[in-house]
Amino acid sequence: MALLGQKYSEITFPILSPDPATKKDIHFLKYPIYVGGNRGRGQIYPDGSKSNNTVYNATTSGTLSKILRKEKRGYEITIADASDGRQVFDIIPPGPELLVSEGESIKFDQPLTSNPNVGGFGQGDAEIVLQDPLRVQGLLFFLASVILALIFLVFKKKQFEML
Repeated sequence: MALLGQKYSEITFPILSPDPATKKDIHFLKYPIYVGGNRGRGQIYPDGSKSNNTVYNATTSGTLSKILRKEKRGYEITIADASDGRQVFDIIPPGPELLVSEGESIKFDQPLTSNPNVGGFGQGDAEIVLQDPLRVQGLLFFLASVILALIFLVFKKKQFEML
C-alpha cells in the first residue's frame, strides 16, 4: 500500500495533560522529540517483477487504443504499434495513477503512470511535555534493567558453552 505524500505528510499524537492555570502545583518538563520515517522504495520484488510502488513505462511506441480497467486488478492498456500494426498489452497493477488517455500517441519508455516515490525520507521535530520526571526515570530504569538482563543471559549462555 503506497501512502500519498500530500495527504499523509503530518501525524498528530494527542496528549492530555492537566491545565497549569487551574492547578498551581503542577510543573512540566519539556523534551524534544525527533521523528523520521522512510517511505518504502520497494519497486521490484525478488523475482524481478515490478511492484505497484514504481513508474510503469510504455513497452513500445504507437497509439494507445484501449484502456481496460479491471476490477481490483488495475489496468490493461492496449498499444497499437505504429510500425507494423500489432497490438501490445501492458498490465498495470492497482495503485499507480494513469497519466495517459485513449487515442494518445505515446513513445517507447514514456511513463504511463505517475511516480509514487515523491517523498523519500521525511523528518520532523516537536516537543513533548511530561507531568512527572519520575516517568522518565522509571523508563530509564526499566530499559537499563532489560539491557542488564540480556547481558547476563548472554554470559550464562557462554558459561554453558564452555562446559
